[in-house]
Amino acid sequence: MPQAPFDWTDAEARRRADAGLVRTLRPRPAEPDVLDLASNDYLGLTRHPAITGAAAEAAHRWGAGATGSRLVTGTTQLHTELERELAAFCGFEAALVFSSGYAANLAALTALSARGSLIVSDAGNHASIVDGCRLSRADTEVVPHAEPEAVAKTLGAHPGRRALAVTDSVFSVDGDAAPLTALAAACRAHGAALVVDDAHGLGVLGEGGRGALHAAGLAGSPDVVATVTLSKSLGSQGGAVLGPARVIDHLVNAARTFIFDTGLAPAAAGAALAGLRLLRDEPGLAGRARTVAAALHQRLTAAGLAAVRPDAAVVSVRAPSAEAAVKWAADCRAEGLAVGCFRPPSVPDGISRLRLTARADLTEQQIATAVATITRTAPVS
Repeated sequence: MPQAPFDWTDAEARRRADAGLVRTLRPRPAEPDVLDLASNDYLGLTRHPAITGAAAEAAHRWGAGATGSRLVTGTTQLHTELERELAAFCGFEAALVFSSGYAANLAALTALSARGSLIVSDAGNHASIVDGCRLSRADTEVVPHAEPEAVAKTLGAHPGRRALAVTDSVFSVDGDAAPLTALAAACRAHGAALVVDDAHGLGVLGEGGRGALHAAGLAGSPDVVATVTLSKSLGSQGGAVLGPARVIDHLVNAARTFIFDTGLAPAAAGAALAGLRLLRDEPGLAGRARTVAAALHQRLTAAGLAAVRPDAAVVSVRAPSAEAAVKWAADCRAEGLAVGCFRPPSVPDGISRLRLTARADLTEQQIATAVATITRTAPVS
């Protein structure tokens, strides 16, 4: 009798369980029941009344769904306003909104490369970048983390070839920033484009939160493209690509995750637009997020924990093992604190960590509570 077609999933489930790598969905209540340092709500805007009100108003006016691809019926006035204001705020010529940051990265990498071209990718890049490289059909060279010299050497080994380098601006595991100025110089020396995922920089870095590329003086450069998410600092959902107008026009005509995907829901577009305007009107939010991150790092380090100095709003705390990290995160949750837990294979360096989000809306008491809980539950190494 032939084997049932999905019997193999049972063996995979046993393998994951034996390795301690089972992922579990945990629905959260509508009202927070823990202090949240696990989300990506860097500015604490997800529940801001201006954001939720804009989402509700957009849904009432434009409907619950986009109704189709952006090229058919899925583009509303909200989408075009968001694109125009996002590009202006971040210092780019044009922008294009997608249904997620993941889709934006896939679009940029697949539409701006081709079979026979070259992509140079940082070893610490996000999974969406890794998948974009795989789908691009380009030859991908992975270089050591945050080493512009390695990027320059790889590009130099392929003279005259159409090429781009891609990096996160702020890496989501340890919260360290990419050396964007040096990377741009390496690309320009070899005629390559630079694509930067600024998901963790927008709203946190740069003047008033305009992003890492703005801070580096690279925003609006003709050889630089940025991708961002609307689901972190802006408190909504979705993603965007920013860059020269001719690049954005090319994506409209060539990016499959734009052409064939249903557009971002109007409620999400409206919420993101409200979040962007709030950030523009309250430029101190970005600095507050960085201040909270610095406070968490300083206090955890003073307590003897191996916290990594943050360059933005991600604070990483090393754990002695994957098992210890999982238990540490669970113990924190049991005491009313939600933290992220990163472990192999999600981390390329094999080092397990707690990942903390330094939200701009955290009070002094909440910071103190978080530090005390993490310290009290820390594993004995």
